[in-house]
Amino acid sequence: MLEVQNLTKRYNKTLAVDNVSFTVNTGRIGILLGPNGAGKSTVIKSIAGLLKYEGGVGIDGLPARTTEAKKIFGYVPELPALFPNLTVAEHLEYIRRAYDVSVSDEEVEKLLERFEMEDKKEKLGSELSKGMMQKVSICCALLIHPRVMMLDEPMVGLDPRAIKELKEVILELKEQGTTVLISTHMLEMVQELWDDVFVMEKGHIIAVYHREEVSDQNLDELFFAVTEKEKGEAHAKYDLSLETDRRESAEEKYQTTGFLGVCSADRRLWGGDVSDVWRTDPGESSGQPGVFCSGGERLSVVSDTCRVQFLRETEGTVVSKL
Repeated sequence: MLEVQNLTKRYNKTLAVDNVSFTVNTGRIGILLGPNGAGKSTVIKSIAGLLKYEGGVGIDGLPARTTEAKKIFGYVPELPALFPNLTVAEHLEYIRRAYDVSVSDEEVEKLLERFEMEDKKEKLGSELSKGMMQKVSICCALLIHPRVMMLDEPMVGLDPRAIKELKEVILELKEQGTTVLISTHMLEMVQELWDDVFVMEKGHIIAVYHREEVSDQNLDELFFAVTEKEKGEAHAKYDLSLETDRRESAEEKYQTTGFLGVCSADRRLWGGDVSDVWRTDPGESSGQPGVFCSGGERLSVVSDTCRVQFLRETEGTVVSKL
């Protein structure tokens, strides 16, 4: 079982992952889905112990940071990291000794054969292609007979036969009672694998699906249904409140600094910095001061708030107090 509880990760002031919680039960395959920048890799690296984070991660009931948990945890990173001066065979021997696992030479040989690496045993890490390095990384993770296996974009760089083989291996792990978590944005690659899906967007889990609850619905349909809905709600939220917030912020800025900010094509002030401003004729019929604007666009202040009226439809215009 893999348990993630209230995982939060900040990079300085940026909140990358916000209070994420999910569980993949024993013998199930969980998929962490989301577009680029959703926070998937941050969650994966936190689970793997590569990042400091707030919250908790459990590996088969053990705290993820403990040695006991690491011994039963297999991890395939998105970017394989091999020792440049060790051969393929030496990488596997290194893992065998580091984890103190009882694996025969025959088992190692069969694992290499399965991923068509038996003739690459004496190749150095620095001599391998991206796909070959990925295969070695997968073999190293499988060598310890993990009870929890985590793979980050594992099929990127693999040839079609290796992808087919990896899918079969993942299903075999499930049959053996291993918990599997796969992070990906390649929906078609995991369509036949998943038991549980966790959809991420902007650092949050926005939807959870269990295969037995959604019948035979296509994974693409489930994913896009929730992500498109999220976009629609975000747009509505902008219409109702964000513009007001920006206007109030810009108004405060106007009072303290004397300039307004950046206007959008919908004639509302967003706030921003003044740069490359050109002077226009001061004064308008309203009796309000004139303004500066980029490109010589003529604007007039229509009230004491930070709303402005475009005399020409121009997006990104910069305005300031004259």
